[in-house]
Amino acid sequence: MALGETAGGRKGPVEFISNIAIRLVIGLAMLVPYKFRVPMAGWIVSRIVAPLAGYSKRVKDNLAYVCPDLPDEEVRRLMHAVPDNAGRTLIEIYSGKGFTDRFVDAPLTGPGVVALEDAHKNKRPVVLVTGHFGNYDAPRAALIAKGFNVGALYRQMNNAYFNEHYVAAISKIGTPVFPRSRRGLSGLIKFLRAGNMGGFLIDQYMFDGANLTFFGKTAPTALSAAELALKYDALVVPTYGIRQPNGLDFEVVCEAPIAHSTPEEMTQALNNSLEALARKHMDQWFWIHRRWKPEQADLRASMGRG
Repeated sequence: MALGETAGGRKGPVEFISNIAIRLVIGLAMLVPYKFRVPMAGWIVSRIVAPLAGYSKRVKDNLAYVCPDLPDEEVRRLMHAVPDNAGRTLIEIYSGKGFTDRFVDAPLTGPGVVALEDAHKNKRPVVLVTGHFGNYDAPRAALIAKGFNVGALYRQMNNAYFNEHYVAAISKIGTPVFPRSRRGLSGLIKFLRAGNMGGFLIDQYMFDGANLTFFGKTAPTALSAAELALKYDALVVPTYGIRQPNGLDFEVVCEAPIAHSTPEEMTQALNNSLEALARKHMDQWFWIHRRWKPEQADLRASMGRG
């Protein structure tokens, strides 16, 4: 571990200043009533943060890479709409009860709902898989509101200062939450084996991941969710929180369980599920992410990962 890093990331002058700026924006937004706070955060991120931080350009570059035929007008729309959704998601996660209260009476939809209810009744472990789409914590909030026991595996932030209050924020939505580490994974496995549900995000670039595809391009993807499901006979259910036209509410969809096969086949099926939904709602997937990183293909190949 390098100097200035902790288990939750780096702690240096840049991280400290960045965290202060983020906390200031969040703090100001939290002074505003929820129904105004969420769109305000979306506007700030899309119109101010995204151009300065390079997010708008990254959206454009990612779309050019996997959707080169997309009309220019649609690309320009997504350069604003995607960061807007990201800003809304961030402040929703920090809103705690204001966010979770929206799921008290919200129905779960989709063919996977009955399967989840049966698994819960029979204490069968469930691996819930989603992506950075809509609000990725909406499914967890909705399932917890319906009485399901849901834990989540999260990626620790590079900025250790930010990581501390981020973990506190996601914990207000529900616990337990486990860091993506050896110890965290051990805790999640114990939780799953007790017949509970564990949530995974599948759409982040993993240098050591399998060469699967997403939007028709190679997207190195972790197989851990499928591997755990096979090892502990867990149900695998893709779940998504689709943001509704009012920008505040969600439809939480539980798709049909993914059949057990090989980790690669199951994970590709999960990638396909997320891609199909992202194509229907292009502004709700986080095109800000560096999901593909084609510039690393030769390095991965040289290390036997190509």
